Amino acid sequence: MRVLAAMSGGVDSAVAAARAVEAGHDVVGVHLALSRMPGTLRTGSRGCCTIEDSRDAWRACDVLGIPYYVWDFSERFKEDVVQDFIDEYAAGRTPNPCMRCNERIKFAALLEKAIALGFDAVCTGHYAKVITDAEGNPELHRAADWAKDQSYVLGVLTHEQLKHSMFPLADTPSKAEVRAEAERRGLSVANKPDSHDICFIPDGDTAGWLAEKIDMTTGDIVDETGSKVGEHPGANAFTVGQRRGLKLGTPAADGKPRFVLEIRPKENKVVVGPQALLAIDEIRGIKVSWAGLPIAEIATGAQFDCHAQVRAHGDPVPATARMVPVPGEDAPQLLVTLTDPLRGVAPGQTVVLYQGSRVLGQATIDAARSLQRAEL
Repeated sequence: MRVLAAMSGGVDSAVAAARAVEAGHDVVGVHLALSRMPGTLRTGSRGCCTIEDSRDAWRACDVLGIPYYVWDFSERFKEDVVQDFIDEYAAGRTPNPCMRCNERIKFAALLEKAIALGFDAVCTGHYAKVITDAEGNPELHRAADWAKDQSYVLGVLTHEQLKHSMFPLADTPSKAEVRAEAERRGLSVANKPDSHDICFIPDGDTAGWLAEKIDMTTGDIVDETGSKVGEHPGANAFTVGQRRGLKLGTPAADGKPRFVLEIRPKENKVVVGPQALLAIDEIRGIKVSWAGLPIAEIATGAQFDCHAQVRAHGDPVPATARMVPVPGEDAPQLLVTLTDPLRGVAPGQTVVLYQGSRVLGQATIDAARSLQRAEL
């Protein structure tokens, strides 16, 4: 096949491209320029998509003997990922920018351009697996190394996108093996640290970054009963589950720490309470999509058993789910009932559903409900 290898400049994408070459595919490497900030450089293991990463990607392609290009997707990234991140926080939600990047950049804009140029597939260094069923339909599954599994952030991929997706690291048992292979292949990124944090906030100070882009207005911090217990500099700077930085003037009756339970941007209030009230039993999701063909229960609205995961490296918990109609709305919502409650679930996050190792699909969390809080 003609394969476009997305080269981030890290060890995973370099080895993935090398394996695609070794498998006999006609491979071309491309690095996505997602920021127009001149002189942007990675610091330690923070950040990604920098000038340094672009050079590392070029060196890897040179070793592999494949063509290398840089494609400027910075305007689309700014609009579809960065601005979305700002807008979601301004609305009191907690977004996942990596989800949006995979959905709108790497497997929408990139794949669309790749297919237009005659490529058959896009190859990335994600730890996930595409399995084809008996009828030839693709399914998304967890990688062999569950500790490095990235199927959660790929849960936004559609049936058509999965048909053109290639993940050569799917069956690799560990990251150590990837690094050892890179060393054997003479790739200079063999020992390069992994990136972490949000790529467009490389210093990790999300609150400080947002403060420059969202109007912050002081307001009340209230407890679960509605009583004022403190003040905040801006509700948008907080997230559900947060404990530090509350600076409450009124201690809890039991003397135990309080946590952020809810953000109410319209009222400019932050609701806090005991950790026990962070436990969520029910999730309602919007913007639902299915990774591959949806299972039969989706069309009928029947309930089905699954596991739900709400963070990239979170533990999946047993749940039941079904699609439910919403009065006055064209699109139904995904209703997920958790057998084991999850803590710190916030609107704006993504819930991904699994059956065994298979990713069924995902939804953006619109509401998360605690039965215990509802009884107060």
